[in-house]
Amino acid sequence: MESSKEPVNPWTAEDEREHFPTVIEWWASEIFFRSLNDNKYWSFKGSFTEWVKRTKQTGSNLIFTLFDIDNNKDFSHYAIKETEKLNSKKDCFEVYYNDSFIKGHYPRYKYFFRDPEHKITLDLAYEAKALPHWIAQDVTNGWLPMSLGFFRYGFIPNGTITGNIKIGEKTSPVQGTGYLEHVWGNFSYTDPILYASKTSKTLSTYAKLIGWWLSSQKPKIPKSIKFSTENNPKGYDWAWAVFDNGWSLFYGNILLWLMKGPIAGSVILTKDGKNYTEFANAHFEYKKMKYNREYDFYYPTEISLTAKSDFENLHLNFKMIVNAKEFLMRLTDNKNAFFICEGPGEVNGYYTDGQERINLMGFCKLEPQRQVSRFGHNSLQIDLTLPPEGMGADFEFISHYFKKQINSSIHIAPKPCINFHIKRIKKEEP
Repeated sequence: MESSKEPVNPWTAEDEREHFPTVIEWWASEIFFRSLNDNKYWSFKGSFTEWVKRTKQTGSNLIFTLFDIDNNKDFSHYAIKETEKLNSKKDCFEVYYNDSFIKGHYPRYKYFFRDPEHKITLDLAYEAKALPHWIAQDVTNGWLPMSLGFFRYGFIPNGTITGNIKIGEKTSPVQGTGYLEHVWGNFSYTDPILYASKTSKTLSTYAKLIGWWLSSQKPKIPKSIKFSTENNPKGYDWAWAVFDNGWSLFYGNILLWLMKGPIAGSVILTKDGKNYTEFANAHFEYKKMKYNREYDFYYPTEISLTAKSDFENLHLNFKMIVNAKEFLMRLTDNKNAFFICEGPGEVNGYYTDGQERINLMGFCKLEPQRQVSRFGHNSLQIDLTLPPEGMGADFEFISHYFKKQINSSIHIAPKPCINFHIKRIKKEEP
């Protein structure tokens, strides 16, 4: 949906600042830049997070991930304080983890990130080229449900980056493009019923989003659908893209066990950084997957996406161009873990508005996030044959837990038949 009103900044100074003691809150920056002394191409993610547990104990962490795209290498630093929140100021947006910080006020922010392990420092300035935007801004004003909890999600999808990178004793000026997001709310990955007292707000948010989603769809029986255990609703597919023509895009999808099909999320496109089109009618498909053998799960490294809104259509393909960084957060035991699998990439495709077709290409960041199933990878694919071609269904069930693959089919037309086959399998990459 695209508003005809003159766009204004929807973020207040209070929105930017800390909301302690909310259960979880984070500020994350994504950046692509070149170091001007050697013209190397880099991708960076830095995030500050803090939380409050059921016991009222606070904690915080800093995540620093730098990709050397030219050499397909990454440098990562993870620091955590189990009993301390972030340092912050109450009268302005300024948060610290040790000497790393993010601060400022729209449209200008300052970043300082230090990785003491690899002796890397980033000292950067970010100036937004786009207005901030809330996800589902015209539906819920940025509020989203999570199990029985809820949170608010806002982002700035495009801005200029200047400053310096220091690696060891060498310092180089940098220039690039960046993204900034701020999320806070009351929800838990490990205890979905923890915030049942807030159910009325959560159910109201669900109802608004479901109504919006249904109003954007045309009922259709899919010819093929696939489910898997690792694509449970605690997982998430995320992407940010900036195109060569200056447009930028956000993609977020809560998975609902689906491996392809309609998204339960949003695709948000801005052409000028002021007006946003939010697509609820969108479909995804994984084109390439990577397998983590130790935790027995798959995640995508290439995703195709189609989105429609009135006369506007998007057809895009996102592809990681380096080895993904698999970041593990253990939850309750070694078999209950949450992964962020991130990697910079390229995006290409096209946009149409009913009158012209515009080819699109640019850079992107992909971040599939998965809460690993205790039962490992298990999947079910259903392929339907519909009139006038015939009538029937083919099923493929793959279970790493039972080490079995079952293929069956039931067809009524054009020729009735029933087939069933079972074989033993090993865990292996696709």
